[in-house]
This record gives sequence, structure tokens and C-alpha cells, in this order.
Amino acid sequence: MTGLRVESVGFSYGAKRALDGVSFVVPPGRFCALLGPNGAGKSTLFALLTRLFTTREGRIEVAGHDMAGSPRAALARIGVVFQQPTLDLDLTVRRNLLYFAALHGISGREAETRAAAALDRLGMAERAPEKVRNLNGGHRRRMEIARALLHRPSVLLLDEPTVGLDAATRAAINDHVHRLAAEDGLTVLWATHLTDEVRADDQAVILHKGRILVDGPAGADLTDRFLTLTGEMA
Repeated sequence: MTGLRVESVGFSYGAKRALDGVSFVVPPGRFCALLGPNGAGKSTLFALLTRLFTTREGRIEVAGHDMAGSPRAALARIGVVFQQPTLDLDLTVRRNLLYFAALHGISGREAETRAAAALDRLGMAERAPEKVRNLNGGHRRRMEIARALLHRPSVLLLDEPTVGLDAATRAAINDHVHRLAAEDGLTVLWATHLTDEVRADDQAVILHKGRILVDGPAGADLTDRFLTLTGEMA
């Protein structure tokens, strides 16, 4: 079964073309980096993948479910970490997770078990009783990843998840997510403009001005190719 399939997707803001014929496939267990400079169309694509926006142009399929025809089934298979934090700062880490679990119809002992397992996997177990506002940026991001995994999705979407974090924290979170793909078989789409977050054997999709320029193995020369294709300055 395909993890994530995007076929000929297009979207416009009035006369401005944001996405034009975007197509790529990410199989289960694959870490795919969606690369592009600011304004490339990454955020618009994420809005379509999470159904914040809809379009009649093209098709999006999540774990075998068509986003337009079966939106609830498709969205149920997605875990999302947005660029902007969406945590309740006045609740504890545990309460944030249990609240999110309840939104997915998970409660009682099952919710507690899943929350504990997700936090443990991300090295956050000891933070469960702390209020979110007392966590640093890296721990908040790890918590958001743990939250996104509570309902056991097939596809994990992360939109610029390391913005504002220091290099060591960025690397640690990136390592965690790579392991989720390799060990749990998650389909991962990691949107970024930072080529150092991408490994040579990752899938790389380079988006520029709403169009796909590259879709394939990242390779050792990704940074040079990215700068050349997008005209970005090193």
C-alpha cells in the first residue's frame, strides 16, 4: 500500500499560481524531504495534505484513501506537526496528550498507555507531569511529535519542525524521526529549506515556484543541486 501519493495537484490564490502539476509518491518506511526556499509552495501543499485547503486539481491519496472522496479516512491516517506550535501551555505534557487522544476517540487506560509509550519513545517520559510552558523549544517539539503519533497514523507530516532550534536539538529531532520511518514503517514527509537535515539515502523532492524540480535520492551533492536549481545563495 502506498503511504502518500500526490498526483498532478494544482492550486491558485486568485491569479497567483501556488502549485502547478505537483506529483510524487512516498512509500511506507521512507523519509522524504520536501525542500524549497520560502515561497516555493511547501505550506500550500501541507494545507492541501491536511485539508485546510481543498482543490479540484489533481488527487491526494493517504494510505490508500482518497482525500477528496474519503477525507475522514485519509485524515485519520495522518499525524501532523505544524510549523507554529499548537500546545496548551498551561496544561501538563500528559494532559495535552490525553486531550488530543480524546479528540481521536481514545480515552481511559488506552489513552494513558499510548501517551506513555509515545513520550518514552521520544525520551520525554520524565517530562509528563511538567507544564508545557516550562519546556524548552526542543522538548516542545518532541512532545508535538509524540502527540502526532498517539492515534497510530501511517503518514507523519512535519512542516519546518526545527525552526528556531539550535543545531544539536535539530539533529536530535531529525534522528528521532528518521528512526520512526526506519523502525516503525512510517511514511514521513519533512518540509524544510535546510539541506543539512537530509541524508544522502533519503528521498528528496525539490519544490520551486510551485513545481517539482527533483524527485529522487538526495545524494551527497544535494546542497549544490538545491542551490543551483533554485537560484538560492549559499
